[in-house]
Amino acid sequence: MQPTATEPATEPDALSATLPRPRGPLSAAVVDTLSGAGTRALASGSARKADPFGDDLAMALHTCYELHYRGFRGVSPDWEWNPELLAFRAELEAVFLDALREATSGTDDVYGLLEELLVEEVPGDGVSHHLSREGTWEQLREYFVHRSIYHLKEADPHVWAVPRLRGHAKAAFVAVEFDEYGGGHGDRVHSRLFADLLDAAGLSSEYLHYLDVAAAEQLAIVNLMSMFGLHRRLRGALVGHFAAAEITTAPSAARLVTALRRHEAPEPCVHFFAEHVEADAVHEQIMRRDVVGGLLRDEPDLAADVAFGIEATGLLEGRLADRLLGAWRDGRTSLVPVEY
Repeated sequence: MQPTATEPATEPDALSATLPRPRGPLSAAVVDTLSGAGTRALASGSARKADPFGDDLAMALHTCYELHYRGFRGVSPDWEWNPELLAFRAELEAVFLDALREATSGTDDVYGLLEELLVEEVPGDGVSHHLSREGTWEQLREYFVHRSIYHLKEADPHVWAVPRLRGHAKAAFVAVEFDEYGGGHGDRVHSRLFADLLDAAGLSSEYLHYLDVAAAEQLAIVNLMSMFGLHRRLRGALVGHFAAAEITTAPSAARLVTALRRHEAPEPCVHFFAEHVEADAVHEQIMRRDVVGGLLRDEPDLAADVAFGIEATGLLEGRLADRLLGAWRDGRTSLVPVEY
């Protein structure tokens, strides 16, 4: 029997988000299905011609994946494993994954890619460079809005790698995750620290509050993590993604501390990024030497997958940077209008 939106939930959903606004026919079909509206069907083959990095596919995929996190208010948790919805999600994933593979090199030179990440371009022209030198307070707040889609989950997508690793790689991976979750202290969990940042910046810290206005480029980054995490065959790519994220976070976080100090921002805003400067400088070493190194010693045939995860992460982060910087340099908001 199909689950319905009107069935009583079997678990509390007070921490869940409301269903998002659709951004096209694919996301409308998913939202209508979950809400019980029934106006659009999950049509097989409908994703094939979609823009793999566009708003519609990004929102449709993000909505499907959210069922594996906190779900949505009023939506039965039984939808998480509904065969029809999973089949539709698989079509969305195929379009997204094929585009990512086509846009990356296919190399298996993991350590060459990691070395490239350790070299900073001078002068840099990324988002954190712009915000540290000339970004406005409103641009910083927009950046927080986009990043809230990820940072209020923080390390959750990466946890799926744990049962899929073994030995030294597994132990080292868990050590990094332990820090992400505050070392056993609830008030130090990184998602909690980002919620404190949002509150201090005068923004909502409600989970996925800004989903409707976050850029497709940001949704794609979270979708990447969820896709890699949910598929065991992509475990190498998830490790590559996590390594790339940890290596590049500390320098960009340091620039954001500079930006926030320049604007005399509230201390909780500064603290989130200052915490990442210190923590991720250590994590970078662990990820390269122990996690990536351990994984490739155990499973050397995963080198191309690890490299793919590194390159795909850089590709999507670059697309988000282009979106934000292009808007800001034109004097426009980078947020998505909600007239879908």
